[in-house]
Amino acid sequence: MEVGDTTVEQVQAALEGAYGIHAGQRRNHAKGTCAEGSFVGAPSASAYSRSSLFSGRKVTVVARFSLAGGDPNAADTDRSPRGLGLEFRLPHGSLQHMTMINTPMFFAATPRTFLDKMLALKPNPATGKPDPQALAAFAASHPDSAGQGAFLAQHNPPASYATESYYGIHTFKLIAKDGKTTLVRWRFTPHGGEQRLSDEELTSKPSSFLEKELIERTARAPVLWDMWIAIGQRGDPEDDPTRVWPPDRKEVKAGTLTIPSAMKQPGASCERINYDPLILSDGFAPTNDPILLFRSPSYAESFARRLAGQ
Repeated sequence: MEVGDTTVEQVQAALEGAYGIHAGQRRNHAKGTCAEGSFVGAPSASAYSRSSLFSGRKVTVVARFSLAGGDPNAADTDRSPRGLGLEFRLPHGSLQHMTMINTPMFFAATPRTFLDKMLALKPNPATGKPDPQALAAFAASHPDSAGQGAFLAQHNPPASYATESYYGIHTFKLIAKDGKTTLVRWRFTPHGGEQRLSDEELTSKPSSFLEKELIERTARAPVLWDMWIAIGQRGDPEDDPTRVWPPDRKEVKAGTLTIPSAMKQPGASCERINYDPLILSDGFAPTNDPILLFRSPSYAESFARRLAGQ
């Protein structure tokens, strides 16, 4: 697939250039932890969508928590986005995917911006790190990246995958039983509240602690998030995930996610799931967001390269 002057092959090659090729691993969000649980939709959401996700019946969920980037050994203290992918296994064999990150916005309004950042992140052979001048030039020429960068600078990384909010970032259409369409964005908020690392913990924590912490936490008790959908109004951006909607938009509780178990990724259910955000059940539809539409074929290309590596 090509959008403007950007192809999925270029993006995947740039990810490999930035992070290296790690056989059998995802090209992005390579470091991850699997989890399993359930979701129960709220009746209030069924007024907006005819999806069986909001039937009120318990739905099986296969989840994956992750760090952004293609390095499977990335430090859990990095100021990078955290991800949550959900596969809802609906009645009669249908699926619904949600692919989220822990920032309310993305860093790219177009695939070209994403590609240019990955190119800027390519390590300098002399230092093994990205060239600061290349990163500065990227930031100067791509103002759509500023919002997420500022958010990550102002918020320390989470102390646990379980104590973080996750945002859909894209606008979707919900379709009701009568055919009425509503523009929405969604987020998942933790029942225990958000908890972030202190500045001291940023320097003292081991490079890998999130997986162990989540496995141990779920062994003690399930962790829960509420799903909230924000109802769009005329003029709200539909096709730009770098722009956040005004905070006064009406929100409706759409259900509760419960995760009672987490496990290491190798051999677990989430390992081979693609978490394509365009796998949608009846009652959901995408908008013309170029990043959203580009993700599906890009994920497919990553999956093909991952399988070839295995």
